[in-house]
Amino acid sequence: MKRTIIVIGGGAAGMFAAVHAARNGALVTLLEKNEKLGKKIYITGKGRCNLTNNSSPDEMMQAITGRAKFMYSAFSKWNAQDTMRFFEEAGLRLKEERGRRIFPVSDHASDVTKTLEREMNRLGVQIRLHTQALEVITEKQTESNRFCAIKICDLKRGIKETLRADACIVATGGLSYPSTGSTGDGYHFAAATGHRITSLSPALVPFEVKEHWASRLQGLSLKNAGIIFEYQKKIIHREKVGELLFTHFGISGPAVLTASSILSGLLYPNGYPSDFCKLDDPEITNEVLVSIDLKPALSEQDVDKRLIRELEGHHRQNFINAVQSLFPRKLIPVIIELSCIDPMKKADQITSRERKRFGYLIKHLTMHVSCLRGWNEAVITHGGVDIREIRPAAMESKKVEGLFFAGEVLNVDAVTGGFNLQIAWSTGYAAGTAAAIKTEE
Repeated sequence: MKRTIIVIGGGAAGMFAAVHAARNGALVTLLEKNEKLGKKIYITGKGRCNLTNNSSPDEMMQAITGRAKFMYSAFSKWNAQDTMRFFEEAGLRLKEERGRRIFPVSDHASDVTKTLEREMNRLGVQIRLHTQALEVITEKQTESNRFCAIKICDLKRGIKETLRADACIVATGGLSYPSTGSTGDGYHFAAATGHRITSLSPALVPFEVKEHWASRLQGLSLKNAGIIFEYQKKIIHREKVGELLFTHFGISGPAVLTASSILSGLLYPNGYPSDFCKLDDPEITNEVLVSIDLKPALSEQDVDKRLIRELEGHHRQNFINAVQSLFPRKLIPVIIELSCIDPMKKADQITSRERKRFGYLIKHLTMHVSCLRGWNEAVITHGGVDIREIRPAAMESKKVEGLFFAGEVLNVDAVTGGFNLQIAWSTGYAAGTAAAIKTEE
């Protein structure tokens, strides 16, 4: 007899789990409370969907911010190359970009969702939209609990019912981008069935900074900057050549998002505060510094030589005009202001001390982080269902037989670059396959 499986959540992990459960002969019902599938996929990668990273399993492990060993089995069974092959065989053409990031050739994230939906329809997965899971029901066994049913509500008709099944896969996402439906439902299901939820905080999220001058640079992108992130006077992340974007509140961009994944758990060990406080409030005294090297290819000595050439070559010009070729136009008035050098001072009147101070600023443009931005801008959630209570090979609960978890709901996350979606694909594959082939004892 075919096993019946209910998947809660129509995101990346949920759809992938449904596909592979069905491929292994199970009768699958997927529940999604939104009006369409893959709502969060539509906005990933700025609408293009960076669906994985063409890295080896070992490189994938290195991209995870802690708890990497948990993913060893899942990555061994389903890696990035398996993901790429799956989508290409399903008709989605892919391309590789900088940093081995993989995107659809079409640059449309919607094509990823359409591919998965098409495959689910081919396999006979029953997709129920506008359907919210209300409760995971378990029954007591001799030594443990066992999943038996789901209470649901048809949001269009307002009708509640109970669906019985052999297994349930919770793939509800986390708390990031709540407008897509990620409102923490999976954490409630897990907690209600006896699982521990670790502290939750936004990750892959921009920073607010204390310096007011940063907002004057809004829209400026530094694509080849050296960036160092310090926490409690220790370097926690460094990019020799990284990309950073100034915003109206502070900084964003790939380098910042990567650092935020590391910082999130450090800054908010007890979870993101409900009554949000800045890092300079009395309750939080740890300081985070961001130091930008505007000329990472040059040493401080080389920068000084370059400044000497520029000042000598434009010795009759005002200082602000003499350094025009060194920086993006938007940055020039800000960095000169920070140098405390009179912008109208003639280039040949700049003292050696002023020049060296300016050179140091070029190599060490420093900002102080006041906070990480919140859930509305977080790409992922740091924290989740405690993976110590999950069997890594199958993604099955150690506490409730027949209950599986996949994707962002788990306490495992990675840096930016397609790695988090690969976690979704790999855990979804593991959960779907294991739930479908699990034998009765």
